[in-house]
Amino acid sequence: MKHKLGLVWPVILLLVLPLAAAWFAYPETHLPPGFGEFPPQFVEQPPGFNLNIFVLVLLAELVVACIYLFPQWFGFKPVTHAERADTRTIPLPGWFWVGLVLTLFFWWLMWTRETMFGNLVYYAFSPLWWGFILVLDGITYRRSGGYSLLASRPKTFFISAVVSLVGWCFFEYTDYFALGNWYYPQTDLPGLSHASVVAIFLIAYTTVWPAIFEWYTLLNTFPKLVGRYANGPKLALPGKTLTWIGLALIVAMVFWPYHFFWAQWIGAMAVFAGVLIRAGIASPFSAMAAGNWSPVALIALASLINGLFWEIWNWGSVHLDPTLPATNPNYWVYDTPYVNVIHLFVEMPLLGFAGYLPFGIMVWVMFIWAGKVFGFNTHLLKAE
Repeated sequence: MKHKLGLVWPVILLLVLPLAAAWFAYPETHLPPGFGEFPPQFVEQPPGFNLNIFVLVLLAELVVACIYLFPQWFGFKPVTHAERADTRTIPLPGWFWVGLVLTLFFWWLMWTRETMFGNLVYYAFSPLWWGFILVLDGITYRRSGGYSLLASRPKTFFISAVVSLVGWCFFEYTDYFALGNWYYPQTDLPGLSHASVVAIFLIAYTTVWPAIFEWYTLLNTFPKLVGRYANGPKLALPGKTLTWIGLALIVAMVFWPYHFFWAQWIGAMAVFAGVLIRAGIASPFSAMAAGNWSPVALIALASLINGLFWEIWNWGSVHLDPTLPATNPNYWVYDTPYVNVIHLFVEMPLLGFAGYLPFGIMVWVMFIWAGKVFGFNTHLLKAE
């Protein structure tokens, strides 16, 4: 009981402290503008482009890019891994083909906004993504010689969808206090009730964690990629300090939402990571303390790659033909302060893609935390 209490109380603070801080940050309403409107809508125009902040963020992202591209510059040593077995004779599983059909059909439907199927176009986002998840799982199954989350850890696979639903609701909650890093401008569609829109969004939320985990397991079928980051500097982060820093960042975000808009991801990640480290629970950060940065590097990379698909499919559902009426209630727009420039066929600003890196780590540490609190297996790889 005491062990679980140590896991739970920082997360309770993570939920309660923003509300407490908002009482003082907004003395008239005691809540940020737009709080509770679901799906979240535009709140107010954030500060515009700031060259100094843009350059600082760019330099930080270039350092991270160098770690990925040139790990030897930062003390990583090559690791020899056994070559992956030849799996070309292993057929792609049946669910791969089911997923491929779902992906292609609903991708076509969402981008063409075809109305020959009636209101089905409104619901395209989730089946598109569940189809894509099955495609990724099928590719992993073949490359790994018969291992995948769906085939080998189906319970973990389906629980990840439940955690995804709750986890993304948490991010929508914190987004109110950031004054809308993103919002959804197309939720008022003809023939679609508000209850239907809420259901569409909640179902869509189930896809986030499974998609990132599928990319992570797929990346781990490339031994050379895993080995690039498996033998690096040993970096043990202080769990208690990390927890309090994370909570402080979340509170700061409430008072200064535009200066600390990034705390929505970094602060929450620090709290969950700190809790796991303090409790001595195995996580990507405990591996990093032993010199193995592969879990951290690959889950972050998995999130970034998946984010490219999120953003491109989202953009195409509106901008491929701007003359057509809106049909995607899940379509989102960013209101990121200071760096909301350079959009290359996506709504996400170019520098904003780096936010997917800590988000991927956040997804995993939250999943591990939930597994320890509610008693389910969170192992993703065959060797675990």
